[in-house]
Amino acid sequence: MIKIQAEANVPTDYGSFRMIAFSEDVSDWMPHVAIVAEHTDFSKPVNVRFHSECITGEVFHSRKCECGQQLDAAMNYIHLNGGIIVYLRQEGRNIGLINKLKAYALQEKGMDTVEANLHLGLPADDRDFGIAIEILHQLGVTEINLLTNNPDKLRFVEDSTIHLNKRIPLQIDAHEMSKSYLQTKKDYFGHLLEDRDETSSR
Repeated sequence: MIKIQAEANVPTDYGSFRMIAFSEDVSDWMPHVAIVAEHTDFSKPVNVRFHSECITGEVFHSRKCECGQQLDAAMNYIHLNGGIIVYLRQEGRNIGLINKLKAYALQEKGMDTVEANLHLGLPADDRDFGIAIEILHQLGVTEINLLTNNPDKLRFVEDSTIHLNKRIPLQIDAHEMSKSYLQTKKDYFGHLLEDRDETSSR
């Protein structure tokens, strides 16, 4: 059972947020984090983003995925419109950084992101968004607008006691290095993505 271990106001490039760390034990060095915009109105449907950790995309700006750009866009949206980002420590669809780099190496040989995971004997996606639901319950959230393109996240909410008011798309334009990755997301996982890229949006 996760619980709040610490919280503080944190100023960022996108504005000030209340950051709340959730874990089972206070000694956990990698807690999940709720990032709450300071003017969030909990009496209305709350804008929410479930975001899984991606150190390669968020910290090192990898162009193989759009995770870092999605987090930036979500922080900007949440700051402007109120809401919560539930940041889940599920690196590489929850296979961890070492396995993620092994999968990257296989992708260099021609496999797509799903084929690489399966070749390593790992699930295509092992994330658990039930943790995000638990965090929302602890924050007293009962109705949300979910920022996502992922139908699995929608299903987790629909199967919970939290009411899904609507989906808000969060699509980042594809570029040459992320095009195949996003196509796999669409074809294999059924992500709700439009066919567009950087050049077509200019």
